[in-house]
Amino acid sequence: MRMGLSGRLMEFIILMIMLTARAKAAAIQPKPGCQRRCGNLRVPYPFGTENGCFMENKFFIRCDNTSDTPKAFLQRSNIEVLDFYPDSQLRIRGSVASDCYNSSERFYSDTWLRSGLYNISHTRNKFTAIGCDTYAFIQGSIGQSYATGCLSLCNRRNDVINGSCSGIGCCQAAIPRGVRDYQISLASYFNHSKVLSFNPCSYAFVAEDGAYNFSVSDLDNYSAMTRGFPMILDWTIGNQTCSEAKKDPENYACKENTICEDPEFGNGYMCKCIDGFQGNPYLSNDCQDINECETSKPCNSSCHNTIGSFYCSCPEGYEGDGRQTGTGCTYKVKPQNEKFPITQIAIGISIGIFALFLFISWSFLVLRQRKILKLREKYFKQNGGILLREQLSNREGYGENVRIFAADELEKATNNYHESRILGQGGQGTVYKGILPGNRMVAIKKSRIGDQSQVEQFVNEIIVLCQINHRNVVKLLGCCLETPVPMLVYEYVTNGSLFDHMHNVAGASFLPWETRLRIATETAEALSYLHSAACVPIIHRDIKLANILLDDHYTAKVSDFGASRLIPSDKAQITTIVQGTFGYLDPEYMHTSLLTEKSDVYSFGVVLIELLTGQKVVCFERSEEKRVLALYFVSSMKEDRLLEILDPRVLNDVNVEQLKEVAALARQCVGVKGEERPTMKEVAHELAGLQAMEKYHWGKRNLQAEEAEYLLGELSNTCGDYATTSSSMGYDSINNQIAFELDGAR
Repeated sequence: MRMGLSGRLMEFIILMIMLTARAKAAAIQPKPGCQRRCGNLRVPYPFGTENGCFMENKFFIRCDNTSDTPKAFLQRSNIEVLDFYPDSQLRIRGSVASDCYNSSERFYSDTWLRSGLYNISHTRNKFTAIGCDTYAFIQGSIGQSYATGCLSLCNRRNDVINGSCSGIGCCQAAIPRGVRDYQISLASYFNHSKVLSFNPCSYAFVAEDGAYNFSVSDLDNYSAMTRGFPMILDWTIGNQTCSEAKKDPENYACKENTICEDPEFGNGYMCKCIDGFQGNPYLSNDCQDINECETSKPCNSSCHNTIGSFYCSCPEGYEGDGRQTGTGCTYKVKPQNEKFPITQIAIGISIGIFALFLFISWSFLVLRQRKILKLREKYFKQNGGILLREQLSNREGYGENVRIFAADELEKATNNYHESRILGQGGQGTVYKGILPGNRMVAIKKSRIGDQSQVEQFVNEIIVLCQINHRNVVKLLGCCLETPVPMLVYEYVTNGSLFDHMHNVAGASFLPWETRLRIATETAEALSYLHSAACVPIIHRDIKLANILLDDHYTAKVSDFGASRLIPSDKAQITTIVQGTFGYLDPEYMHTSLLTEKSDVYSFGVVLIELLTGQKVVCFERSEEKRVLALYFVSSMKEDRLLEILDPRVLNDVNVEQLKEVAALARQCVGVKGEERPTMKEVAHELAGLQAMEKYHWGKRNLQAEEAEYLLGELSNTCGDYATTSSSMGYDSINNQIAFELDGAR
């Protein structure tokens, strides 16, 4: 009986799995005459355990035979190698940073890895932190300077969900491209005192994606969480590109029947056997042709192997491609001599089929267009379009300020939302550059999600935001409601964000102190207007450098109201889900969920500190300690080290007193308690006064005692609640050997 198609397909899949396993075993081959194994681990060339058995010094594998089960380590380090892969990757064992507490003591252990010329894979690893009172940092400087982290909070054990790592008991962050080292540190807001009964420790580590699955039991399982997890490193040959290496045939590492590939990020190159071949591409004549006819049995009749491929054939009298997964071979029925006009019948059938195809295609297009129109009408209704039109018709003059755009109009303006039109991406959505008829440029924000329960509030927010007419607030021009989630259309601001200029993104210009002070004043005036002068008070809730745009004249424009909330006039605060950007978040709001205008004051204070110091939200202090910028700034002022942390590019003898007064104002803005902070109206008034003073008055001005107490008075210092970690990472090279370090507590 002839085997069915499903049976042949299953047999083919099993054969392909066996072929893949054989290909991996063939690709992982040691150099001839060299030790093949270290314990149970096969060591492939260019790696080796003996002199003359490895290609470069960085590929030396130290085999430790002192224990019953020999273990492999990178060079002279204590980085244990777990496995090798033919695609220029290897698996190592990483360590875990921990931060533990009891009723009276803290037990802290950070961890780091310096991998030298090995990249830490950004596609196959994740940074993970575990804890209910935890924030974790990871940073490095070899290969690519970076700093990132994540925050994990929870109040009760029952709040935590197994397998979920989204910020409740567990959080994760991606590893940037091209990094070769990291240092991990942990800190806690309340020293785990509020969760000590079920979570005495915080943990953080880098692990291979999928190697760790979060469990609620891990919150108090110290022994299991400190054993370490596997992670993946990428490796390449030398430091030349493929084109450069080929110019030196004597030292070119890729052997016969191979191809050379440049890595996605970093130096060096990689070798692979060409399609249809298998073996170790770094050993001479080791990439051999695969005889698919024997290994995978792809044909159900005759199989013919060729160099790098194969083909199938059917016996005489049969037709088909002969493949197991194709049409196979079927008996060819010979046509009998008939008097019917076969040619004419075939032509008639072809014309009929073509006509039927045209009719079906036309019907499909008509039905599809109707479906699109009905779907857009549905989205328009569920997004509050009818309610918005009613509100506009009932409120005289509003229709001139609010424009409802069609979905087709915005698709055309953004070239169907092409990637080249993306201006920025964030947690609230993606912003595209649009060009309307008449070459009018706009910014179109496409949100990620929509909340149908908030339609009426969304409509009210559009009406309120369209009434805002302040020179320092990005103008909302209208919206589109014919899409699954509403899209907002803003005026286009041409000169990038304040973040771009402060941190020289894409070669942005340097901002002198006078310009920084003016931008800060304009931003404060815009927030004061939103808090005090708008018809309904608005709390922005996400003030940061990236949301302060600059036009061609460096005039500040406050943008991105995706996280903003309207505050009823009869309320001073509202309870809401904590939302914002790490480093700018008001601590009081973060722990109470009570949102007030003082939350914006705190975020603006962090912006002032960034303008004064030139540092990012996470900054570095002496003694190799790292702190959140606001806390580090307050601590430095209390220790009378203000001048040490100010941006040296703006500090001079003329403006030092002015900088001190702005610093004192920033310190008040980031007070721990909202009631200690000034209002935005007071902040704007103070900055405007400082900006108006002539420079030469600073040396002559003497503050009254009350003013000095107001500006420079003691604020509560919470730096003790934050852990610190090393800020400098060296790269040691001894006799052209690559140094590796992987340590625990220190």
